Amino acid sequence: MRFGYWTPTFGGWLRNVDDEETPATFEHAKLIAQTAERIGFDLTLIPELNLNDIKGQEAPSLDAWELTAAIAAVTEKLEIMTAIRPGYHLPALAAKKAATIDDISGGRFTLNVVSAWWAEEARQYGGIFSEHDDRYQRTVEFVEVLRGLWAQTPFSYSGDYYSLENTYLEPKPQRIPRIYAGGESEAGRRSIAQFADAYVTHGGTPDELRAKVDDLAARRAAAGGTPFEAFGMAAYAIVRDTEEEAQQELDRITDVRGGAAYDSYQQFISKSQLDTAVDLRDYSVSNRGLRPELIGTPRQVAERIAEFSAAGVDILLLQFSPHLREMERFARDVIPLVRELEG
Repeated sequence: MRFGYWTPTFGGWLRNVDDEETPATFEHAKLIAQTAERIGFDLTLIPELNLNDIKGQEAPSLDAWELTAAIAAVTEKLEIMTAIRPGYHLPALAAKKAATIDDISGGRFTLNVVSAWWAEEARQYGGIFSEHDDRYQRTVEFVEVLRGLWAQTPFSYSGDYYSLENTYLEPKPQRIPRIYAGGESEAGRRSIAQFADAYVTHGGTPDELRAKVDDLAARRAAAGGTPFEAFGMAAYAIVRDTEEEAQQELDRITDVRGGAAYDSYQQFISKSQLDTAVDLRDYSVSNRGLRPELIGTPRQVAERIAEFSAAGVDILLLQFSPHLREMERFARDVIPLVRELEG
């Protein structure tokens, strides 16, 4: 199992807790990144949203790509997986930025291609937000352009969404960045089976993840592609010395009440065509993070992680609150037990 964390670009992950002691600043993100690679984390996912869907539109939200370049410059080992939404980027410019960040990081840069879900953000920032299936069709072409520019000079392309003629891109990345993608709809899974190197998804149960892993692997095989390189899952972890203490923390963060982010949450549900019903407990934490039930004592959480490993998950993308303190607790108390169970 590889352990990753979401860079808290929004000031935390809890919709019902105002102050998570996790400021949305570069200095705090840098401290988290440097601590993470020192204590045993393998990668970070830097999410991309121009509006804050956790704390409300008025709250801070750091730019993913500027932050990525900065984090790449102050770390040495972390894989840096940055989200990109094709409706907000020209593919040739994105390929150029990615190659530059790959150089800054020494070949540690990867991409999480997201087809977007938030219509209001697109309205405010001028993003392209077409119908659901069309967004995935655009994504397929977007990735084809990225890979073409990273591999060929000059590169030409003619598609339904993008057209390039004799485009030069130098320097090339040290290696072609791995492409992660996630989606639960039929259109999403069909597209991802075509273009992605690895699959990432929201939190779920071991049975749900086993079904997704099997489904995507079968689609990939049917398409004649090589097997996916990795399967990752988002999760929120609560680790305490006793079950009672863990339950108390769970009760605290799921004290659901309507907040500034509730409208964006409803847009996420309506626009994403999810394959799992969500409820107000899911609303409390981003990315269905509580559904994996990484909640309890260190031994209980480690054993639960082993269930996901058996289901085919090999990357956990974790969220914590307060992020720095709880990330350190997880690395100290849980990761050694997982390694012990792995033998």
